[in-house]
Order: sequence, then C-alpha cells, then structure tokens
Amino acid sequence: MNRKILKRYVGDWNFYRSLMILIFPMIIQQGVTSFVNLLDNLMVGNLGTAPMSGVAIVNQLFFVYSVSLFGMNSGVSIFGAQFYGCGDYKGVRNATRLKLLSSAVVTVVSIVVLVMFGPQLIGLFLHESATDTADMALTMESAMSYLRILLWGFPPFMMVMAYSGTLREAGHTVTSMVAGVVAVFVNLIGNYLLIYGHFGFPQMGAAGAALATVISRWVEMTILMLYAHRNEDKFPFFKGLYKSAYVPLDLWKKVAVTGSPLILNEILWSAGTTFVNQNYSLRGLTAVAANNITSTCWQLFCVIMFSMGGAIAILVGQQLGAGEIEKAKDTDRKLMFFNVALHVVIGGLLILFAPMIPHLYNTEPAVRELARQQLIIAGIALPMNAFTHGAYFTIRSGGKTMITFLFDCCYTWVISVPISFVLARYTALPMIAIYAAVQFADAIKLIIAVPMLRSGFWANNVVSEFEE
Repeated sequence: MNRKILKRYVGDWNFYRSLMILIFPMIIQQGVTSFVNLLDNLMVGNLGTAPMSGVAIVNQLFFVYSVSLFGMNSGVSIFGAQFYGCGDYKGVRNATRLKLLSSAVVTVVSIVVLVMFGPQLIGLFLHESATDTADMALTMESAMSYLRILLWGFPPFMMVMAYSGTLREAGHTVTSMVAGVVAVFVNLIGNYLLIYGHFGFPQMGAAGAALATVISRWVEMTILMLYAHRNEDKFPFFKGLYKSAYVPLDLWKKVAVTGSPLILNEILWSAGTTFVNQNYSLRGLTAVAANNITSTCWQLFCVIMFSMGGAIAILVGQQLGAGEIEKAKDTDRKLMFFNVALHVVIGGLLILFAPMIPHLYNTEPAVRELARQQLIIAGIALPMNAFTHGAYFTIRSGGKTMITFLFDCCYTWVISVPISFVLARYTALPMIAIYAAVQFADAIKLIIAVPMLRSGFWANNVVSEFEE
C-alpha cells in the first residue's frame, strides 16, 4: 500500500530528469536575477533608508505593470502551450502576435498613467510614524528620479516577456536564461558605476540604479530577438511574425472568453497586493523599508517555486494539448508533491538566515528587527505558498481561468485586503502582527485548493477546435 502511494506522488528517474532539463535554465535565470536584485537592493540601501524606500515604492508601482503584462501574456500562453503541444506552429505564431499587440496597449496605458499621476501614486505610500528618522521629501525626490528613467525600460521589458514566454511554451528555456543572466550582470555593473560614480562615471544615486536597469533590459531584448529570428528554422513560429498584424478572429474571441478572467485576475491581484502594501505603509517608512528587505529576500528563496509554476504550465499544458488527460493529471500530482516537499526545506533555510540578512543593509535597527521577524513568518508560510502557487498554474493550464480569477484575485480582495485595511487603520496592532495575519490567512486558500485539484475538473484541451 505504501509503495502504491509512493508511486502515485513520486515520479521515476526519467520524470525528474525531464523536469530538471526544463526548469534548470529557469532556476538559473531567476536565481541570478533575484540574487542580483538583492545586490542591487543592497547598493541602493547603502544610500540610506529614504532612497531605499523611494525605489521600493516605485518598484511596487512597476510590479502592478509587470504583473498586468504577465496576465496579458498568460491569457494567451494557455493557447500557445497547447498549440505547440499539438504541433500547430501557425497557432503559436498567432498567439505570439496577439501577445505583442495586447502588451503594447498595456505598456502605453501604464506609461501615460505613471507620467501623469506618478507623484500622487508615490504619495500614497508616504506616512510618517513616531519611529521614523528618514526624510519624506528625500524619499519622494529619490522615487521620482528613479521613476522618470525607469519608464524608458518598459518597451524592452514588454518584448522580453512576449518572446521568452513563447520560447518557454515551446519547452526552450536556455536562451531566456542566457539573456537574463547577461542582463542582470549588465545591471549589476551599471549599478556599481552609476549609483556611486566609480571610474569617472557620474554619481547618480537612485537615478543611476534606474538607468542601469533600463540599459540591461534593452540588452536582454536584443539578445532574445536576435536569437529567435536567426533560428527561424528551429522556431518556425517566429518566421513572418511581423509580416502582418493579423490574428484570427476565433483566437481573439477564445482568448477574450478564456483569457480575460486571467488577464483581469493579474491586474486586480497586483493592485490588491499593492493596496495591502499601502496599508502596511501606514505604519511609517520603517514598515516600507522592512517590507522592501523582506520581499527582495523572499523572491530569492522563491526562485524554485516560481520555476515550478512555469514547469506545471508547460508540461501539463502540453499534455492537455496532446489529449493526454490522465497523464496530465498524474504529472501535475507528482509536480505538486515535489514542489511542496522541497519548500519545506527552503522555508527552513529562510528562517535560519532571517537574523543575518537584515544586517547587510545600512538602515536603522528598528527596520532590521522588523525585517527579521517578517522573514521568519515568510519562511513558515513558504510551503503553503508553494502549494497555492502550483494550484493556480494547474487550474490555469486547462483553461479554467474564471476559477483562477475567483481563487486568486477575488481571494486577495475579499480576504487579504480587508484584513490589512482594518488592522492597519482601526487597530493599534504592530506591523508584524498585521503582516502575520495576512500571510497565514492563505490557509483558507489552501483548504479550497486541495479538493479542486483532486477533482480533476481543470484537465481540459482548449485548442482542439483550432486543429485543421
């Protein structure tokens, strides 16, 4: 009986070998990116709490744009992965074209909003508390100087999202890894030269960090696009991509029906997450700075979790597209078990390093102590986060995007946002208690997700009607 259960949840050597081949480049790319982001964060952090907080606030606004863009691409990628799974390269090309068109709209709207309302949006996060020693005016000045330059990186970021997404749907992750690794090292070197003014470069502070980021994104875009179009024999779906802007009406309609809930989910989820952080900011710049440290370090420890989400979307999506429904269910079950078990260990490591990480920052003791406490809570919650993250990609892979909308976005606005709103505004609870309440409220999502995955209702082929 035990052997039967083991076989149900644990794959064989070939299963994990195939998984490692797929996700290892993603782990390398995201790992290097997250590590350099941490170094980037430390460099800006060494300028003081005010510049670090200003950059963190702008990155929170960028987060809404990037996740909205991710949602737009994800709504289409359901079809891209399944088109590739059934060998329809024309369908993959149309899906890529649709990504580019829709992403351009999101990018233009985001730039216009941030140009017109940037100071007002940044001001929503600036609340002084009795323990703060940072300068509010300096925080605003640092944020605006960072934002003005960062906007020039939105177009290449959009292109990278579309191209790397299509390559991943085809099971090719190495090029995105290489481009990403090159870009983050360009960013790191640029930070060193431009933040502090080494080797004759101007000392630009927070603005230098933004300029380095923009340069790195243009480099990453150039590498990806050159590789994709110079290897059109290997990737025939890129051939003729720009010969026309035509996308079949049937695909537009299908994405509108199936993908719109996912797109709306990402936009509203990112807005909800930003609103939660805005509620945290009512506890002052100490909370803003501590959240910046926590989120940056958390992303580094979540590299495998993010990569596993992509693996679930690709492997399960391709099998569903090929009509292998039962195989897709079995693959998903084993991936989910592996993901959670692994993050029990990773969560423990985060807890172990929590007391040391905040001391890397040039900031006040109150900020370091709050960050330490938040990192411990984040480590405890990590296995639960791994399960709910994987559940999201599982349900999405079969086109059940309305369910993902309810599971992700609605949950955030119905549970997480009200908890943070009420506790931050109407109680005297310390920041750490509010943070813990929001984190552990995800246990409700866990209870909802388990029966949904076991039912198998999500396992559907959504591209069969497009096959010729």
